Amino acid sequence: MKNETVKTGMKIGAMVGGILWVVFGIMAGFYFGSYGTLFILQKLMGGTVEPTLFVRAAVVAGIGVGIAATAAVSIVVGGLAGTVLGFIVSPRKSLEEAKAESKA
Repeated sequence: MKNETVKTGMKIGAMVGGILWVVFGIMAGFYFGSYGTLFILQKLMGGTVEPTLFVRAAVVAGIGVGIAATAAVSIVVGGLAGTVLGFIVSPRKSLEEAKAESKA
């Protein structure tokens, strides 16, 4: 990527994705990580899950994985959206620069 507009768009998009993750994604990662871990443990143990130390540790690990996964998705999708917007804006900017050079 030689175009600075595209790079800037990617950075801005990743930052916006990170901010949106802080606002909306942490709670979703917490919820889906803990729910997914309990669902997997229920299937592995074949019934209801007792609140033992292992189960609690697994739920905490699942919460961490869920939060990290939502962060990765939010930042990557934000970066991709910013890159696309940078590609859309970039040709217009280069055309304007070419017109300015031709007039000068």
